[in-house]
Amino acid sequence: MTSTTHLGIKLNTALDRSEPLAGLLQRVRDSKARLNALNSLLPAALRAGIRSGPLDDEAWVLLVDNAASAAKLRQLLPALEAELRAQGWGKPPIKIQVLRRT
Repeated sequence: MTSTTHLGIKLNTALDRSEPLAGLLQRVRDSKARLNALNSLLPAALRAGIRSGPLDDEAWVLLVDNAASAAKLRQLLPALEAELRAQGWGKPPIKIQVLRRT
């Protein structure tokens, strides 16, 4: 019977060791933190259908389950962006994207 050496490393360790991957991980964390910061402004019925999406220099995307939720969220955009500015996240602007069901 031969033994094999397992060279796997933990995902977080790999992400931290790679500059591009560490930057990606930081954007994912920032995206989730932004959504958490806005939870108190979001109606409870709307919260469950919103996910944090991509964050880059151009936009932060909120992913929603349906067009009705997207419409309500668009009405809340000025308040949401004001809250982000108050918490030190002035840019980039929020964009809303409806998730497509396959």
